Amino acid sequence: MTDIADDLITVRDLLRYAMSRYGAAEIGIGHGTSEAIDDAVFLILESLHLPIDDINPWLDARLTRAERQLIIERLNRRIDERVPTPYLVGKAYIQGVPFAIDPRVIVPRSFIGELLFSEAFSGESEASLIRDPEEILSVADICTGSGCLAILAAMVFQNAAVDAVDLSEDALDVAAVNVDRLGDGRVGLFHGDLFAPLEDRRYDLIITNPPYVDDEAMAELPDEYGHEPAMALAGGLDGLDIVRRIIEAAPDHLNPGGGLLCEVGSDREILEMTYPDLPFVWLDTAESEGEVFWLSAEDLGVIDAS
Repeated sequence: MTDIADDLITVRDLLRYAMSRYGAAEIGIGHGTSEAIDDAVFLILESLHLPIDDINPWLDARLTRAERQLIIERLNRRIDERVPTPYLVGKAYIQGVPFAIDPRVIVPRSFIGELLFSEAFSGESEASLIRDPEEILSVADICTGSGCLAILAAMVFQNAAVDAVDLSEDALDVAAVNVDRLGDGRVGLFHGDLFAPLEDRRYDLIITNPPYVDDEAMAELPDEYGHEPAMALAGGLDGLDIVRRIIEAAPDHLNPGGGLLCEVGSDREILEMTYPDLPFVWLDTAESEGEVFWLSAEDLGVIDAS
């Protein structure tokens, strides 16, 4: 019996083969990529330890048999078992930063990563939500998962100490790997439910990408999402159980002049109906519209007593 690896010699061959199989299988996309071809390119290049930004220089490169077999094995798992590509290669990127991941944590893909590096947090224009990034001295990342947003926040706010919290000890084990490699000694990890392990600490900035998938959507997610921890996705009947808890607890953990940055997916209308008196500022990214909100400490009733 002929081994398919005998017929697929170059990167171009493997990419064509991957796209044919992806199309026939109608796989689910959404774990760091929005197009099937980007998913296949990521799988191939990362498996070969090549830069993932452009496959074109490598298309005609001939691969060793071991390299071809590895990629085919991963393609088989991607298609037959519907395993998200970042789990297969053990890595995900946000803002070009590589994070180690495995099925103990959700695949990082938060829009907050882009926003932290945007004009909104640069302090360089009237559109900025903060006056000066250097004045941010403390950040809390609630529901940190792999620790990616906490680490990115430490990169953006270079004078800040960052406390990252998760209810999952497994997730924190993965976060510890990333923090040890990328955290610059300023990211601390805490195990517990939302703000509980932080006790009475207050912060200049709270960021959070909590579970926000509603019960109906959870039942209809593509098979790929079944490989992720359900607790990192499920947000209750309307998807906002945990978001509401965060909004209600945030005032007790914000310094005057601070703010809350929270991702909620497509639940904007429900949230605005639930809190009609809160002046949500909705922030867009290259691939999202109105899925992340900002509330200042003052909006949440934090008073500067000085």
